[in-house]
Amino acid sequence: MKIALAQLNYHIGNFEANTQKIIDAIGNAKSKGAELVVFAELAICGYPPRDFLEFTEFIELCEKSIEKVVDTCQGIACIIGAPTRNPQKAGKDLFNSAYFIEDGTIKAVVNKALLPTYDVFDEYRYFQPNTDFNCINFKGLKIALTICEDLWNINDNPLYVSAPMDELIKEGPDLMINIAASPFSYNHDDNRYKVLKDNALKYNLPLLYVNQVGSQTEIIFDGGSFAFSAKGELLDQLKYFEEDLKVYDFDSGELKGLTALEYQPAADVAQIHDALILGIKDYFKKSGFSKAVLGLSGGIDSAVVCALAAEALGAENVMAVLMPSKFSTDHSIQDALDLVKNLGCKHEIVPIKEAADAFDRVLAPVFKGLPFNIAEENIQARSRAVIVMAFSNKFGYILLNTSNKSECAVGYGTLYGDMAGAISVIGDVYKTQVYALARYINRDREIIPENSIVKPPSAELRPDQKDSDSLPDYDVLDSLLYQYIELKKSSAELISEGFDAEMVAKVLKMVNRAEFKRYQTPPILRVSPKAFGMGRRMPIVGKYLS
Repeated sequence: MKIALAQLNYHIGNFEANTQKIIDAIGNAKSKGAELVVFAELAICGYPPRDFLEFTEFIELCEKSIEKVVDTCQGIACIIGAPTRNPQKAGKDLFNSAYFIEDGTIKAVVNKALLPTYDVFDEYRYFQPNTDFNCINFKGLKIALTICEDLWNINDNPLYVSAPMDELIKEGPDLMINIAASPFSYNHDDNRYKVLKDNALKYNLPLLYVNQVGSQTEIIFDGGSFAFSAKGELLDQLKYFEEDLKVYDFDSGELKGLTALEYQPAADVAQIHDALILGIKDYFKKSGFSKAVLGLSGGIDSAVVCALAAEALGAENVMAVLMPSKFSTDHSIQDALDLVKNLGCKHEIVPIKEAADAFDRVLAPVFKGLPFNIAEENIQARSRAVIVMAFSNKFGYILLNTSNKSECAVGYGTLYGDMAGAISVIGDVYKTQVYALARYINRDREIIPENSIVKPPSAELRPDQKDSDSLPDYDVLDSLLYQYIELKKSSAELISEGFDAEMVAKVLKMVNRAEFKRYQTPPILRVSPKAFGMGRRMPIVGKYLS
């Protein structure tokens, strides 16, 4: 039997585009001799559809799309993910399902049993868990079909539960197929590989796994679909961060014509780079946008975002606005101009001195006799936000936020100022990782000026200001933040590992007090195992002594 894995980029709720893409892939697979083509979890509607699932019309559109796929499946079979209605009055209204369609007929529907409810997942909000397990019979073979369950709760439960396969193995299946919507994080590919390998070994069955690719606002899917032998050998892997389709020959219990490969994941920084490019590209394409604007300071953060945007959208579609203040240094302006020249993107220089001075004059009667402080600093940042948003409104540009994860964590940013934007590009990238990204972007030639990389970081909102005036060195800060945010370590654990007690107390207080700011930031492209946003839900007014 020839089986095709179709790794596609879906658009949530865009039924016409999704269905046509699926139909085209069926035709492509059929032309390559495939007898079965396999699509990803909730491929019909895109993942995650969230509260769209609560609209009856949305479910009806899913069903109409399935009907079109059924009509197309002539002379070929397919497995495809879609929501289905729960006929029982008890429980949730829907199942997260996989249709098995053969020769224009729905032959079986398999429902997902293990519904993740951690991090960015909230499937139990919408779906009823399955309790009835049966293999699919096709051309004399038994297929054990599961829906992303081999990867269920891997972050929180390394000793994953494989209840569906524990039941399906009793029927003596010949092959495992797993359809998934497994989001990217820079360390998840290793976990995914290990879990799938372990499943192939545990059940002594070949395994075909298909994942989605593409970005859905903040969640990025990296593809990387797998083929494993019954011995747990990696036989093949589809592309990362790209659509792909491959056909495999399954015969006599084996995937034929393939030899074992060494698993060689890309470096973290390369994966983060490719994920952010895809995240920007899909955010704009799926939202109907084409042009971006950002404030370019000459610093490392805005330089990296500008370079990523130029690669994702084309330099001609990126507007960099230089907004020097009376505290901006000449070398910062030159660094920004050098970047613009290297990229070939558009730019404008709009000094903010007059705007900031005007606010100072308006507020002078109220602020009379008070020293210059964060109020005047934030006026500058908000003046810049007004200017870039004016560009957005006048010319149709979409504002990119340039704050990094270290700043987001400790609240080192100005609400309605440098924290403004429609999408946060590096809000899940720590400052030390931003430097690594800059070096990676410069791997073939200098794009980001060397001076932007090596100079001490500064917001340039007061004379001779440096980030180190307010924060620990980023090497230390990022290590502490990672262990607190990603690894959820307590203050006592952090101190026991050698962090200064006073610094731990200060930093954790800054993180917890800045929660109100993070609630008002744009969506953040998720590249880590614990990003700010829907994957980390903290109370604003809660008091937690770490």
